[in-house]
Amino acid sequence: MNVQELTELINTKVTSYREYRLRYAQLVLENPHLFRQLLEIAFDKSNTACVRISWVLDFVLRKKLELIYPHLDYFTENIGSVSHDSIVRPMSKICELLAITYNSKNSVEIKKHLKKTHIEKVITTGFDWLISDQKVAVKAYTMDTLYIFGKENPWVHKELYLILEQEISNGSPAYKARGKKNLKRLKKEVDN
Repeated sequence: MNVQELTELINTKVTSYREYRLRYAQLVLENPHLFRQLLEIAFDKSNTACVRISWVLDFVLRKKLELIYPHLDYFTENIGSVSHDSIVRPMSKICELLAITYNSKNSVEIKKHLKKTHIEKVITTGFDWLISDQKVAVKAYTMDTLYIFGKENPWVHKELYLILEQEISNGSPAYKARGKKNLKRLKKEVDN
C-alpha cells in the first residue's frame, strides 16, 4: 500500500467512529514507512484528508509513540500553524503523550529524541492554545502538557498558574475541574 491509496481510504472511509480510526491506525502501524507522509498531510491545510489523517495519527501514536521520534523537528515546527479544531485536538493529545512519556520512569528512549528545542516549541504552542479560543479537550491536554514540561522550566508553572487563576471562573465545568486540579498542583511550587 502506498500513501496515496491509504490517504484515499482514510479520506473516504474514516468517520469520527472509533472503530474506523482504529482500523486505519492499524494499517499505518503495519506500514510505518507511510507515517512521515501522513504526518505531512495532517499539516497540509489544502488537503481534504488532513482532518481524518490527524485522527488516525493520534490513534497510531497512542499505540506506538516512537514512530514520531525521527519526525519531531517537523512536528514541532508545524504544530503552531494548525488552526482547524478537529486537527488541534489530536495534535494537543500527541503533545500530552510526548510529555507523559518524557516524564515516565522509562523515558530513556524519548530523551534521546525529544530535545530542549522541541519542548520549547510545544510549550509555546501550548500557551497559544491555552489562551486562544480552543475547545475544552485541547485546553485540558495542554494544561497537563505544560504542567509536565514545566517541571524542568519553572517559569512555565508560574505562567500556567496565572492563566488558570485568571480564566478558571469563565471556563466550562470540564475546564474548571482540570484547571482546579492543576492549580492545586501548581500552588505549592508558585508559592516557593
